[in-house]
Amino acid sequence: MSEQPPEPGPEERSRDWLDLGGAAKPVDPQGAPQGTPRGAPAAGRFAGLSRAAAGFGARIGPAARSGFARARAGAAGLAAHPATRRAAAATAAAWRPAAAFARRVPWLRMTAGAAVLLVGLVLAYTLYALVTLPVNGGLTVEPTASALVVRAADGQAFATRGVIKGAKLSPKEVPPVLAKAIVAIEDRRFYEHHGIDLRGLLRAAVRNAAAGGTREGGSTLTQQLVRMSYLSQDRTLKRKVQEAVLSLWLESQLPKDEILTRYLNAAYFGAGVYGADAAAQRYFGKPAKDLTLSEAAMLAGLVRAPSQLAPHRNLDGARGRAAQVLDAMVETGAITAKEAEAAKGAPATVRVPTETPVGTNYFVDNVADSVRGLIGTGPADATVRTTLDLTLQNIAESVIARRLDQDGERRKVSQGALVAMAPDGAILAMVGGRDYADSQFNRVTQAKRQPGSLFKLFVYLTALQQGYRPDSTMVDRPTQIGEWEPENYGGRYRGAVTLRSAFAHSINTVAVQLAEAVGIPAVIETARGLGIASELPNLPSLALGSAETTLLEITRAYAAVAAGAETVEPYGVRQILARDQTLYTRPQTAPTPARDQAARTGMLDLLNAVIREGTGKNARVSVPAGGKTGTTQDSRDAWFVGFAGDLVVGVWLGNDDNSPMAGVTGGDMPALIWHDFVTQALAARAKAGRSEAGRSEAGKAQPGRPEAARSAPMPQTASIAEPDIDPRNGQDPAGRDLAGRPVLRGSPAVVDTGTLDFDGRTVRLTGVEGLTGRNARELGRYLRRRDVACAPAEGSAYRCSLDGQDLSELILFNGGGRASADATPDLLAAEEQARSNRIGIWRR
Repeated sequence: MSEQPPEPGPEERSRDWLDLGGAAKPVDPQGAPQGTPRGAPAAGRFAGLSRAAAGFGARIGPAARSGFARARAGAAGLAAHPATRRAAAATAAAWRPAAAFARRVPWLRMTAGAAVLLVGLVLAYTLYALVTLPVNGGLTVEPTASALVVRAADGQAFATRGVIKGAKLSPKEVPPVLAKAIVAIEDRRFYEHHGIDLRGLLRAAVRNAAAGGTREGGSTLTQQLVRMSYLSQDRTLKRKVQEAVLSLWLESQLPKDEILTRYLNAAYFGAGVYGADAAAQRYFGKPAKDLTLSEAAMLAGLVRAPSQLAPHRNLDGARGRAAQVLDAMVETGAITAKEAEAAKGAPATVRVPTETPVGTNYFVDNVADSVRGLIGTGPADATVRTTLDLTLQNIAESVIARRLDQDGERRKVSQGALVAMAPDGAILAMVGGRDYADSQFNRVTQAKRQPGSLFKLFVYLTALQQGYRPDSTMVDRPTQIGEWEPENYGGRYRGAVTLRSAFAHSINTVAVQLAEAVGIPAVIETARGLGIASELPNLPSLALGSAETTLLEITRAYAAVAAGAETVEPYGVRQILARDQTLYTRPQTAPTPARDQAARTGMLDLLNAVIREGTGKNARVSVPAGGKTGTTQDSRDAWFVGFAGDLVVGVWLGNDDNSPMAGVTGGDMPALIWHDFVTQALAARAKAGRSEAGRSEAGKAQPGRPEAARSAPMPQTASIAEPDIDPRNGQDPAGRDLAGRPVLRGSPAVVDTGTLDFDGRTVRLTGVEGLTGRNARELGRYLRRRDVACAPAEGSAYRCSLDGQDLSELILFNGGGRASADATPDLLAAEEQARSNRIGIWRR
């Protein structure tokens, strides 16, 4: 018997068990059919039916009485006929010996009486089960959320929300391989029985008795359809009787192909998926009509235990069950043994990930809210294309996790958050907390914390708008406004300083003096214009960030300054689709240029100075960058928000209970996290840009190549082009570098995962700290009889490639080693992805 799904049936409606199709009956919000008072007793539901029956009886009464009279007269004439009398006499003569024998054997009369009584009880109970069958069969269907499939910026589906129901197949649309597979494994005699398979019931009973428990179900596909579509899931004798009778009735009303199609449309296939088409889309990224034999076998095998065998969680189990389905198809003659072996040799692979990566849930929650705001609840099976860069997301999660694992307990830091945006506001990565499973509270969008010195951006920008310049001079001295006397970090004063120096070193007294000079209302107006929507009190302490805001708000403001835009609107949704219909597309509009470009240029000068010479030195990267640190009283919050290349990134650290950290400042752990993320993210984006350019050139060079092939998704593996071997990289055309080291090619032996041996010549891989043991053995098997090309790199190391894949990156990407001191940013990014994915040596 198939495992019962944890969700209701595929249609969110109440059903009349006599309804074989057509439009659904309207239901009220509580699930009762319209016109039926909620909470009415069962008898009340049939009051209308009883009155209709009484009227019908009144109309046919005279005709019925006349018919009965004629029938009675005919029966009397038949009884008086001589032939009838002779037959009755012969029957009585034949019965007399049997009656005499029964009088001599009393137990026979008792047995016959008991049999008659038993048959009567069975018939009476069957009649009772039918009379007490509710109008909707007892099936209670709860509303389910519309399904939402979430795709990253590159089109890869990585998350789902709600229940996917898919398209309803017609009998002509059911792929033959799927129909044969489901019949072979679930109901081999489907086309022979009439709803109940007595032979199958007997076989299941025998096997279950031999196994000492339930190992096999005897339900037919028709019975399973009745149970899924019309009846409650109660395991009672009455429900089984109702199921059997309804199955016989359904078989008398519908052809076999229609019953099978309805079963495939209603069946639960795991992972919140109902219906074969939805399952094909969910697991294989294709409609049901395009299923291969191995894929059809896998789907057919899921209906018995969908939760246990769902391939996104248990691919090995799903493939094992698919092999059993293929064997069953061979036994029934649906396919040949050769076809089965071919399908087993090329088992189905899950092409669309259905388990949402844990760390992306914060972003998915945010996107789901945005979708509701844009289109409402929307239809089922909507797809949203987002701005998320999965590579940057993995880097962000791993960088936050590594720093908190390394220093969190010692520095008394329990939570962190990061958001990365493009200059136009597209959200590229979002980490809303340390562990989504522990807390779904999003510290990027929901947590309101004091930004500290980050707020000085608005003070200084307002001053620049009013005529101040980065070289304007202020005096760092004790300052008092009323009873409030702000102090600098460390309690020191520097005297006369430029605005550039005061901002770079985050001098509090200068910021307060500037705010007083330009006016707090003007500072608030500047902050509002840059996107700060949180409450901003008109108080002198606002200059030092005493108000509360979110990380997304403050990062948005810095993005507008970095882009020279009037304002930047953060967004995560690019397009929303429902099958072939486009429900929403974000307009392709650039941010409006800022009106105060001179002030923005001066502000960029100040932000650059923070990283170049001020409190943000830990955030220095290899490209021009700007940003600002922020630290609140007693180190309760520590921030760093900045920009580099085409990224704007905000980082926050703190504790949910607002307890102090152990001396953490914005220029400390947050700046280091920002540095690590930006370094790896810029390298990853540059590499992706090169790969995209290479694919574009390859497409142009092959005009005859089918478009479908050009647009096929690339496998998720680390890869680079073959190492450049030319004079630009220090090698001459003969294949030797300037130091005389040759370019090596061949099938090497593996010393460890960071060291190869080419016939006695040892090669150390760039950026890999090698491991021995099992990791080295697996790498050796992987490289066996394969051609590896190694080009000399810096120092004594080599950069090797295999089939266009950078071998160092491939090893780190799969957790086969650790990054060494000479690892480049792209290698560090590969290691971070392995750590984030918890594979290889990072498996926990």
